[in-house]
Amino acid sequence: MQYSGGMPEEVYRSCASTMAFRRCSDTNGYKVLLVHKPRKRDAWQLPQGGCESGETVEQAALRELEEEAGITADCIGFGDDVYQYDFPASFRRFRPDNVKGQRVEYIIATVDDDCTVCVDGEEIDNHVWVEKSQLPKYLKRQEYLSLVQRLYDSGIATLTQS
Repeated sequence: MQYSGGMPEEVYRSCASTMAFRRCSDTNGYKVLLVHKPRKRDAWQLPQGGCESGETVEQAALRELEEEAGITADCIGFGDDVYQYDFPASFRRFRPDNVKGQRVEYIIATVDDDCTVCVDGEEIDNHVWVEKSQLPKYLKRQEYLSLVQRLYDSGIATLTQS
Protein backbone atom coordinates (compact mmCIF):
# COMPACT_ATOMS: atom_id res chain seq x y z
CA MET A 1 0.00 0.00 0.00
CA GLN A 2 1.29 3.47 -0.77
CA TYR A 3 0.46 6.98 0.30
CA SER A 4 -0.82 9.30 -2.39
CA GLY A 5 2.64 10.87 -2.49
CA GLY A 6 4.17 7.59 -3.64
CA MET A 7 6.00 6.83 -0.39
CA PRO A 8 5.46 3.28 0.91
CA GLU A 9 3.32 3.04 4.02
CA GLU A 10 5.28 2.23 7.14
CA VAL A 11 4.36 -1.17 8.61
CA TYR A 12 5.03 -3.38 11.59
CA ARG A 13 6.81 -6.67 11.02
CA SER A 14 4.75 -9.66 12.15
CA CYS A 15 6.62 -11.64 14.82
CA ALA A 16 5.97 -14.64 17.01
CA SER A 17 7.32 -15.51 20.44
CA THR A 18 7.20 -18.48 22.79
CA MET A 19 6.71 -18.53 26.53
CA ALA A 20 8.27 -21.95 27.09
CA PHE A 21 7.50 -23.56 30.46
CA ARG A 22 9.60 -26.26 32.11
CA ARG A 23 8.69 -27.98 35.37
CA CYS A 24 11.10 -27.41 38.29
CA SER A 25 11.96 -30.67 40.01
CA ASP A 26 13.01 -28.91 43.23
CA THR A 27 9.88 -26.77 43.77
CA ASN A 28 7.32 -28.58 41.59
CA GLY A 29 6.61 -25.17 40.05
CA TYR A 30 7.51 -23.89 36.60
CA LYS A 31 10.27 -21.82 35.06
CA VAL A 32 10.27 -20.03 31.71
CA LEU A 33 13.05 -19.58 29.20
CA LEU A 34 14.65 -16.19 28.56
CA VAL A 35 17.34 -15.73 25.92
CA HIS A 36 20.01 -13.03 25.78
CA LYS A 37 20.89 -11.04 22.68
CA PRO A 38 24.38 -9.51 22.53
CA ARG A 39 23.40 -5.84 22.85
CA LYS A 40 23.60 -3.17 25.53
CA ARG A 41 19.91 -2.50 26.24
CA ASP A 42 16.93 -4.80 26.64
CA ALA A 43 19.07 -7.84 25.92
CA TRP A 44 16.94 -10.45 27.74
CA GLN A 45 13.69 -11.54 26.13
CA LEU A 46 11.48 -14.48 25.31
CA PRO A 47 12.59 -16.36 22.17
CA GLN A 48 11.06 -14.60 19.17
CA GLY A 49 11.42 -13.83 15.51
CA GLY A 50 9.70 -12.79 12.33
CA CYS A 51 6.90 -14.76 10.73
CA GLU A 52 7.86 -16.02 7.31
CA SER A 53 5.45 -15.96 4.39
CA GLY A 54 2.67 -18.50 4.88
CA GLU A 55 3.56 -19.31 8.50
CA THR A 56 1.08 -19.19 11.35
CA VAL A 57 2.08 -17.55 14.62
CA GLU A 58 2.40 -21.01 16.20
CA GLN A 59 4.63 -22.32 13.40
CA ALA A 60 6.86 -19.23 13.49
CA ALA A 61 7.15 -19.24 17.29
CA LEU A 62 8.11 -22.92 17.44
CA ARG A 63 10.59 -22.51 14.58
CA GLU A 64 12.23 -19.52 16.27
CA LEU A 65 12.43 -21.41 19.58
CA GLU A 66 14.27 -24.22 17.84
CA GLU A 67 16.55 -21.80 15.94
CA GLU A 68 17.40 -19.66 18.98
CA ALA A 69 17.50 -22.30 21.73
CA GLY A 70 17.82 -25.64 19.95
CA ILE A 71 14.74 -27.09 21.65
CA THR A 72 11.30 -28.23 20.58
CA ALA A 73 8.06 -27.55 22.43
CA ASP A 74 4.37 -28.38 22.45
CA CYS A 75 2.01 -25.43 22.03
CA ILE A 76 -0.71 -25.51 24.70
CA GLY A 77 -2.26 -22.08 24.13
CA PHE A 78 -1.97 -18.53 22.94
CA GLY A 79 -1.27 -15.31 24.78
CA ASP A 80 -4.00 -12.67 24.88
CA ASP A 81 -1.54 -9.79 24.59
CA VAL A 82 0.19 -8.38 21.53
CA TYR A 83 3.37 -6.36 22.02
CA GLN A 84 3.94 -3.70 19.39
CA TYR A 85 6.86 -1.32 19.37
CA ASP A 86 8.75 1.04 17.10
CA PHE A 87 12.39 0.43 16.27
CA PRO A 88 14.77 3.09 17.64
CA ALA A 89 15.93 5.68 15.10
CA SER A 90 19.49 4.35 15.38
CA PHE A 91 18.28 0.94 14.17
CA ARG A 92 15.89 2.29 11.52
CA ARG A 93 18.59 4.07 9.57
CA PHE A 94 20.17 0.67 8.78
CA ARG A 95 16.88 -0.76 7.46
CA PRO A 96 16.36 -0.14 3.76
CA ASP A 97 12.64 -0.95 3.99
CA ASN A 98 9.43 0.59 5.33
CA VAL A 99 9.29 -1.57 8.49
CA LYS A 100 9.01 0.80 11.45
CA GLY A 101 8.74 -1.76 14.24
CA GLN A 102 7.47 -5.14 15.31
CA ARG A 103 4.10 -6.60 16.30
CA VAL A 104 4.72 -9.68 18.47
CA GLU A 105 2.12 -12.37 19.19
CA TYR A 106 2.72 -15.12 21.75
CA ILE A 107 2.19 -18.83 22.21
CA ILE A 108 2.37 -20.74 25.47
CA ALA A 109 4.29 -24.00 25.26
CA THR A 110 5.81 -26.75 27.35
CA VAL A 111 9.19 -28.39 26.96
CA ASP A 112 10.66 -31.56 28.43
CA ASP A 113 11.98 -31.05 31.95
CA ASP A 114 15.41 -32.30 30.92
CA CYS A 115 15.73 -30.44 27.61
CA THR A 116 19.13 -28.96 26.86
CA VAL A 117 19.23 -25.42 25.52
CA CYS A 118 21.88 -24.77 22.88
CA VAL A 119 22.37 -21.16 21.75
CA ASP A 120 24.45 -20.20 18.71
CA GLY A 121 26.68 -17.69 20.54
CA GLU A 122 26.03 -15.03 17.88
CA GLU A 123 22.34 -14.09 17.58
CA ILE A 124 21.73 -15.49 21.08
CA ASP A 125 24.66 -15.64 23.49
CA ASN A 126 23.08 -16.86 26.73
CA HIS A 127 19.92 -18.24 28.29
CA VAL A 128 18.34 -18.69 31.69
CA TRP A 129 15.33 -20.50 33.16
CA VAL A 130 13.50 -18.26 35.65
CA GLU A 131 10.50 -18.26 37.95
CA LYS A 132 8.06 -15.35 37.81
CA SER A 133 9.66 -13.67 40.83
CA GLN A 134 13.00 -13.51 38.97
CA LEU A 135 11.68 -11.79 35.82
CA PRO A 136 12.39 -8.19 37.03
CA LYS A 137 16.07 -9.07 37.40
CA TYR A 138 16.27 -9.67 33.63
CA LEU A 139 13.49 -7.63 31.99
CA LYS A 140 14.11 -3.92 32.55
CA ARG A 141 11.53 -2.30 30.24
CA GLN A 142 8.42 -2.04 32.46
CA GLU A 143 5.89 -2.48 29.65
CA TYR A 144 7.60 -5.69 28.46
CA LEU A 145 8.04 -6.99 32.02
CA SER A 146 4.32 -6.50 32.73
CA LEU A 147 3.40 -8.30 29.52
CA VAL A 148 5.68 -11.27 30.30
CA GLN A 149 4.28 -11.48 33.85
CA ARG A 150 0.72 -11.59 32.44
CA LEU A 151 1.79 -14.27 29.94
CA TYR A 152 3.34 -16.26 32.80
CA ASP A 153 0.08 -16.10 34.79
CA SER A 154 -1.94 -17.07 31.71
CA GLY A 155 0.43 -19.96 31.04
CA ILE A 156 0.20 -21.25 34.61
CA ALA A 157 -3.61 -21.09 34.39
CA THR A 158 -3.48 -23.07 31.13
CA LEU A 159 -1.07 -25.63 32.61
CA THR A 160 -3.18 -26.23 35.71
CA GLN A 161 -6.35 -26.69 33.63
CA SER A 162 -4.86 -29.43 31.46
